Amino acid sequence: MKIAVLGTGGGARCHIARLAELGHQVVVGTRDPKTTLARTEPDMMQNQPYGRWLADHPGIPLATFREAAAGADLVINGIDGHNAVKALTAIAEQLKDKILVDYSAPYTYNPDIEHPWPTPWGVNPIPDPCDSDSLGEQIQRALPDTKVVKAFVTQEQATVVAPKAIGGGDHTVFVADKDADAKQAVTGLLTYYGWSDILDLGDIVTARGMEMYTHMHGAIGFALGFGTHFGIKVVR
Repeated sequence: MKIAVLGTGGGARCHIARLAELGHQVVVGTRDPKTTLARTEPDMMQNQPYGRWLADHPGIPLATFREAAAGADLVINGIDGHNAVKALTAIAEQLKDKILVDYSAPYTYNPDIEHPWPTPWGVNPIPDPCDSDSLGEQIQRALPDTKVVKAFVTQEQATVVAPKAIGGGDHTVFVADKDADAKQAVTGLLTYYGWSDILDLGDIVTARGMEMYTHMHGAIGFALGFGTHFGIKVVR
C-alpha cells in the first residue's frame, strides 16, 4: 500500500519508520521540503532535525503535502492540531475519496488561563475545541469528500506502531468514524502494527472523548515519570 504521512515530527517519524519496515511504500509530506531539510536545530519537542533523522532512514521520499497526498492510497495526518484544518483544506482535492487517519490533538500552547497546569516546560496546553466539538469533526466538515477516521490519539505514537513493547500488547486502542469500510481499513493497519484489542467507538463525534483524554494521558505520564510509555486497557 502507498501511504502518505503528513508531518515530520516525532510521532510522524514513528509511523514513517514502521510502515517502511512493514514493506509499505511511504511518502512524507511537509509544507516546504527545502526548509524542512535545511533545519539544523531540534524542534520544540527536542527531536533532531528531520534531515539528520532521514539520513538514517534512506530511500523515503519527502514532498509537499499536496504531492504526498496525491498519490497515496491512505493518508495519516501528523500535522500539529493548531494548523491541521488549514493545511488539510488546502489539499482537499488530493484527499478526495481517500481515508485520512487523524491523530492530531487540538492543543493551544502557552494559554493565558486563570488556573494553569504547570509542567517542566511551562503551562500545559489546553484542548480547543472540546466538549461541544472536536478537531476530528472540524477536519471532517472541512473535507466532506474524505473519510476521516480518528485514531491513534490516545497513545504515544511510538506505542501505536509497536504495541507489544508494553504489556505484550494487551491494551486498547480506539477508532471512530461513520464509515465502516474506512474504520476496517484503519483496523487492518493497526493489526499490522500488532494490535489485537481495537475498540470501535462509533461515529466521528466520539473523537471528542479521545481528544479530551489527552489530559488524562498526560497526568498518568507525569505520575509514572515523564517519558514512560504505557498502555490503557478497557476491561469488559
